[in-house]
Amino acid sequence: MKNVQAVRLDVTHPEDIAAALETITKAGRGLYGLVNNAGIATAGSIADMKFEEYELVMDVNAAGPVRMIKAFEPLVIEQKGRIVNIGSISGILGGPNLAAYQMSKHAVEALTDSLAAQLSEVGVRVSVVEPGNYNSDIGKSALARMGADSAAARATGFAARADRSRYKDPDEVAAAVEQALIEPEPKRRYLVVPNQDEAEITIRKQIEQLVQLNEGQPYTYDRMALVKMLDEALAKARPQTH
Repeated sequence: MKNVQAVRLDVTHPEDIAAALETITKAGRGLYGLVNNAGIATAGSIADMKFEEYELVMDVNAAGPVRMIKAFEPLVIEQKGRIVNIGSISGILGGPNLAAYQMSKHAVEALTDSLAAQLSEVGVRVSVVEPGNYNSDIGKSALARMGADSAAARATGFAARADRSRYKDPDEVAAAVEQALIEPEPKRRYLVVPNQDEAEITIRKQIEQLVQLNEGQPYTYDRMALVKMLDEALAKARPQTH
């Protein structure tokens, strides 16, 4: 495509980010949208996982977007543009043997909310796209890095799940990113899942957390008060899409 320019960029290498920034700045076209899509996974219990794996996942998934935002934020502010972070339903859910990955995606949730509050006054909108299970090489890459014979891969059965080709291609994720970039009023969160089950699991987890936060504390709300809060929030929500 004539309007696409490829550059090498590893979000853990500041020199790559600096070179990309120089390329974009010299081109003189400005920068309207930044999509923080780089991400890796790992598996294993805290006891089994190598600490280097934890550090790498956090470096790419959590620190990577921060490096990119620090570098490119001035250009996006100049255009009153958009920043889109790629999270995951793992940033909402929790489960065994994915602690590092889930921690990194929970961090993306916090980054998005904080950045949105920070940049709203200068006209920049910030969103997070939260995919469920789609086809990618993230599992294969993790397995290649950890090794099929590693304690983490063996203990979690990760090797058997590393091939994600049984899932849908991530066209729906790309469509959500496009929405976040071009909609006049982008949502803060775009949940993108391939089936009803993943949607229900994610929403139920949020409800479960609400109940846990509310119960057994001095300012607990009763059911009627909670329903009223939910109704008030729903009144501001977009209509169902199907």
